[in-house]
Amino acid sequence: MSSLFTPFKLKDVTLRNRVAVPPMCQYSAEDGLINDWHRVHLAGIARGGAGLVIVEATAVSPEGRITPGCTGIWNDEQAQAFETVAASIKAAGAVPGIQIAHAGRKASANRPWEGDDHIPEGDPRGWQTIAPSAVAFGAGLPKVPRAMTLDDIARVRQDFVAAARRARDAGFEWLELHFAHGYLGQSFFSPHSNQRGDQYGGSLENRSRFLLETLAAVRKVWPENLPLTARFGVIEFDGRDEETLAESIELVRNFKREGLDMLSVTMGFSTPAANIPWAPGLLLPYAERVRREADLPVSSAWGIDTPALADGAVRNGQLDLVMVGRAHLANPHWPYHAARELGIDRPSWTLPAPYAHWLERYSVKQD
Repeated sequence: MSSLFTPFKLKDVTLRNRVAVPPMCQYSAEDGLINDWHRVHLAGIARGGAGLVIVEATAVSPEGRITPGCTGIWNDEQAQAFETVAASIKAAGAVPGIQIAHAGRKASANRPWEGDDHIPEGDPRGWQTIAPSAVAFGAGLPKVPRAMTLDDIARVRQDFVAAARRARDAGFEWLELHFAHGYLGQSFFSPHSNQRGDQYGGSLENRSRFLLETLAAVRKVWPENLPLTARFGVIEFDGRDEETLAESIELVRNFKREGLDMLSVTMGFSTPAANIPWAPGLLLPYAERVRREADLPVSSAWGIDTPALADGAVRNGQLDLVMVGRAHLANPHWPYHAARELGIDRPSWTLPAPYAHWLERYSVKQD
C-alpha cells in the first residue's frame, strides 16, 4: 500500500490515511455564522476520503476576521452551528478539525474576488485593526493598525482560549492555531511587523512570547488526548531565510515543550516584498528540516497536489500528513483518484457506497 494511504495516529486520534484538507476560507458567512454553503461544502469534501478535514480560519473575535464574510466562534450561537459540521465530517469517516485565528493588521479586508484589499476608511463594513506595532502591511493592505496594549494582548489570548473551549464542545477533535501568513501570531514573531520595545518585541524570546503564552493557555482547556497543532510560517523568502528558519526551529522546539503535537509548515507572508520561488512542493525541504531538528510531526501544503508528489513526501520522511487544498476544490474525491493512480486495486473504501459501487464497477470495465 502507498505510504499516503497508511493510517496516522496522533494522541487518541487515528486518521484513515495521510491526506488532509487544510483550512480554506469560503468568505461566505454572515456575522461569523456559518450557513448551508459551509455544511454542504465540508460534508462533501469529507465524503471524498481524506483522513482529516480542517474547517477554515475561524475568528476568535469580530476584529479577528479577515473579511466580513469570515466564520467566527466568538459566541455560543456560532459554536452550536458548527456542531452539525463536526458531526457530518466524522460521519463521513474523516476527523473533524478547526483552525482558530486572528487576522491582526490584515483584517478588515474585502473578499478576494472583490478586491482582496483593505476596506476603505469610512466604509461601515470595516473596522479598526490591531497588531503588535502600528505598522501597515503595505501594498493592497495599507491600513495602519493600532498598536496593542498589554491589556489587548491578554484579551486576545483569552479569546483564543474561549474559542478553543467552544470548538471542543462543538465536537471538533483536532485544533489548529493559526500563527501564520502575516496574521496576528506571525506578526508578533516577524521583525517586519513587530517593532515593540517591551517584553513582546525585540529579541527572539520576546517575539515568541505571545505565541507561546497563547499556546500554553489553550493547552489548559483543550483535551490532552486530542491533537493540538499550529500553522506557522517558518520562512519569509525575504533575504534573511537562514536566520528566520533557525529562529523558527527554535520556536517550534519551544512549542513542543508547551504541548504542541504537530506543526503545519508554511510561509510567513509578513512582507509584500517577499520573493517566493513558487514551484510544486517548494516547502518540502523546509518541512523536513523542521521535522528532523525539532523532532515534531509536520504537515504542509502549497503545490503538493499530485498523487506521486504527495506519496513521495510521506514515503521520504518529509511530511507526516499532506495538506491537499485546491485540488480538493477541483475534485472532492481526490483521494479516490489518487489511490487508483498510485496502483491501489480497490480504493472504493474512500467513497460512500452510492458512489463507490458505480465508480468501481464502471472504472474497472473501462480500464
